[in-house]
Amino acid sequence: MRMLWCLLALLATPALAQPFGVRVVDDATGRGVPLVRLEAVDGTFYITDSAGWVAIDDPVYTGHEVFFHISSHGYEHPEDGFGYRGQALRVTPGGRAEVRVQRLNIAERLYRLTGAGIYVHSLRLGEPVPTRQPLLNGGVVGQDTVLAHEWNDRVLWLFGDTNRLAYPLGLFHTAGAWSEPPEPDVGIDLEYMVGDHGFVRAMCPSEGEGPVWLGGLCAVDDGDGEVLVAHYSRVRGLEALLEHGIAVFDEGDQVFDKHTTFDLERRWQAVEGHPIREGEYLLLPTPFVGARCRATLDAVTDQDAYEAFTCLEPGASFAGAESRIERDGNGEPLWGFKAGTDPVGQMEERELMEAGLIDRDRARFDVRDAETGRQVRLASGSVAWNEYRRRWIMIACESFGDRSFLGEIWYLEADDPTGPWSDAVRVVTHDRYGFYNPVHHPFLDRDGGRRIYFQGTYTQMFEGDVAKTPRYEYNQIMYRLDLADERLRTRE
Repeated sequence: MRMLWCLLALLATPALAQPFGVRVVDDATGRGVPLVRLEAVDGTFYITDSAGWVAIDDPVYTGHEVFFHISSHGYEHPEDGFGYRGQALRVTPGGRAEVRVQRLNIAERLYRLTGAGIYVHSLRLGEPVPTRQPLLNGGVVGQDTVLAHEWNDRVLWLFGDTNRLAYPLGLFHTAGAWSEPPEPDVGIDLEYMVGDHGFVRAMCPSEGEGPVWLGGLCAVDDGDGEVLVAHYSRVRGLEALLEHGIAVFDEGDQVFDKHTTFDLERRWQAVEGHPIREGEYLLLPTPFVGARCRATLDAVTDQDAYEAFTCLEPGASFAGAESRIERDGNGEPLWGFKAGTDPVGQMEERELMEAGLIDRDRARFDVRDAETGRQVRLASGSVAWNEYRRRWIMIACESFGDRSFLGEIWYLEADDPTGPWSDAVRVVTHDRYGFYNPVHHPFLDRDGGRRIYFQGTYTQMFEGDVAKTPRYEYNQIMYRLDLADERLRTRE
């Protein structure tokens, strides 16, 4: 009898010959919005893919009106009379529905670059996709911090720690990929460098304990032409630096070979962050420009060749309230690049201000929310010249933010790459979810620099007891920012 009832129940269950497709689009642009959550009243939820699609084939919903709560970081659906933000949709086999959301972020979320199932719903619905590997590329399911550099008519992309499907531990010696010069509005078609098993291979192989991270990817002159270099760090988690130095890209083997090992006690004398080529120098922002060196292999491999950006007296060490400040004839702090001297960044400057050694109106890094005046502590980011604004611009992540620990992204402008940096406009926000180590890619700029593109790592790692977003967790997401947006204007 029980088997008979099971058979009757199966025959009575409506079947979806084809999934029901829902596309969530930006109300202002009509473009599909990734990372939107649609949650039914029974708690079942879906997350839109990079084209804004979800494919629903749950037979429970077939032929029924189903209400979906709709939410996303930086986007919202209009409220109904009871305060619910969502929409009822009739789920039909092969049917389609469009849901429009309002963008609260100034920047527009475009797509996910890394991880599994980037266009999984689009494929299930028979919709077009822009990349060759839309489901699983190089075995990658999660990927940390990015570096990118144009090289020989292509773009080299480097990524930090990388997760894989086959085991909880993945690659911890930097992964790499190439792409053709991309059309950033469409997507980045990555071609990973993989090993024998089809999973990404180490770009900076190293013996000894700990992961190997790369930073400061840039091109320098070695006397015979340009070579790619990067700063390598071998670490024990986040707690200890075990080794660091400079690695040089081997064009034949397609790996970064160790070239020079640095003194462990000297941390800032190394190419780091996303270097800026300015004349004969490399400026090194992390996110504020804290040092420079000449753009040669001899210089980047010589720790004595680095100069700190600082207001301290030449040769002085930072000593908090006891620090010795170099001053001009009017008694004002004298900022500049100085050899053999400690750098002064945002946190050091704030300490000097609290000690009364620097006035606020002479500060270089006293960043404030342009809307509220609240101090904003910046943790990581990038600086670049912008032709459209005719100023230097910064995209940076806030630490200890008011809405998430590492998920608030700010836009700033200055007349010089060293600042002063002051008014900041929030362009991306997250509700208790991280988005760290953002980087603006100037080689992707469009319309004379009016439209810029930046990406970062989306993760709940530092946000406490927060559920992970399936497939998006610990992956790279690309944003677009229109610099003609009047909300960015803090000064003309």
